Amino acid sequence: MTDRYVIINADDLGISRQVNDATFRLIDKGIVTSATIIANAPDTEDACLRAKAFPECSFGVHMNVTQIKPMTSPAKLEQLLDSDGCFVDEKVRQVSIDSTLADGIFDEFCAQIEKLQSLGIKLSHIDSHHHVHTIPRLFPVLKKVQRRFQIRKVRISRNIYASHEIVSRKLLLKKALFNLLLRRYYKTRTTQGFTDFKAFVEYGTTKNMTHGCVEAMVHLGADGYEDESELLETPWRDSLGSPITTIGYHDLP
Repeated sequence: MTDRYVIINADDLGISRQVNDATFRLIDKGIVTSATIIANAPDTEDACLRAKAFPECSFGVHMNVTQIKPMTSPAKLEQLLDSDGCFVDEKVRQVSIDSTLADGIFDEFCAQIEKLQSLGIKLSHIDSHHHVHTIPRLFPVLKKVQRRFQIRKVRISRNIYASHEIVSRKLLLKKALFNLLLRRYYKTRTTQGFTDFKAFVEYGTTKNMTHGCVEAMVHLGADGYEDESELLETPWRDSLGSPITTIGYHDLP
């Protein structure tokens, strides 16, 4: 039987003490195998300090240009900021990303990675808050960041959906092209599938799982995701159609 793997990655580590507590509780239990840290968040230092106690868990960077204040000068990022100098959620998808803004986002991503490295985190992979690294116009920025820090593992664009989610064939083809280019340009290792944890369990329960390795994203300690946390602590493996092994990004086959 072909080996199947899942990386259970907790997003948003560092955004609050509540999220940190919930995430590290399930890392300690061996349920969560990976997490990504927001560098410019209120409780980043707490997250990085506690991460050192879990060398078996992979920790990546959750690059962020949609929430909280930037770490770099706001001059190049002005289009993405509100009157208080904080990132605005969907602004990066609404504005035209010219060369000046792209340079500002690159500088911000670099500052965030350098912050985590200075706090002792050996970064296993890259993903982003609200998946901004999958915006096509930011693809050159992503690749420039990868080259600078020699990080060759990156989260793909989502390609597994729950049965109630309607996704056009055109969008799926665009995502497939993005994922192909992600892997080939500055050779990058990725999972074959990416989705949220609830959709992953449904996928593994109701369909023949064709992906050898899937990343399942979770949001722990956050309002609105309580059922996700509860599902994680059930015997969800028993419902899957085939055996599966949980791994971290550092074990990515």
